[in-house]
Amino acid sequence: MSTFFVTAKLAHPQNPERHLDLELLVDTGATWTLLPEDVVEALGLSPSRERVVTLANGERVAYRSGEVVITLNDEDLTTLYLAGPPGCLPLLGAVTLEQGGLAPDPVRRILIPVGGLLAAAYSITDA
Repeated sequence: MSTFFVTAKLAHPQNPERHLDLELLVDTGATWTLLPEDVVEALGLSPSRERVVTLANGERVAYRSGEVVITLNDEDLTTLYLAGPPGCLPLLGAVTLEQGGLAPDPVRRILIPVGGLLAAAYSITDA
């Protein structure tokens, strides 16, 4: 499978005038979206918790996390991000893709809309 980048607009959830455009590597192997520390600071984001992740080399690392508004395919959504080291490669993770109902098209190197799934096809009152 090929890799590709997409341009996304990132904004502070409570202060949308603080925003910037950023190229992110589409990485379906990454659970969450990863932003370099300098981007987090430029947006004025305040990570409020920590998430532990396992890196490709097997090392477990804790990163601070918070929420950011991301615009993909002209749609805004609030998603969780991890604050990575300064200058790290920004990654667009699987959770953000699923939240946006998007999947990578590696041939055309774009994100395409996909439908969601529901576990039940009937209401509780039908049971």
